[in-house]
Amino acid sequence: MKSTPEEIAKLDGRYSPEAFHFVYEGLGYTVKEFKDSPGHVSGQMLCEGLRRLALERWGRLALLVLESWRVRGTRDFGEIVYALIEHEWMSALPTDTIEDFDDVYSFHAAFVDGFSF
Repeated sequence: MKSTPEEIAKLDGRYSPEAFHFVYEGLGYTVKEFKDSPGHVSGQMLCEGLRRLALERWGRLALLVLESWRVRGTRDFGEIVYALIEHEWMSALPTDTIEDFDDVYSFHAAFVDGFSF
């Protein structure tokens, strides 16, 4: 029986279970958002889908929510993805790497700069 996201989060120890749920849910969201692209979702596409989902869901609070889960950059999304891959919740192509998630965008630019007060 495969581990639950809560169990994976506990084993990993870096991120909250909510972060694992969000990234997994974000995969489905991204597939729907980018329905005109090929079946495989790249790390960069997933990061963009997660950005859109976070803004849709939390608006100006997106950065605060992600940071409360100890997710501070796109590389953290990749770390969660690869933990989910290890536990068979997601899959990757041989050409996919964790580096696909490095510096896709700045969290500050994505979740703060777009809002004016």
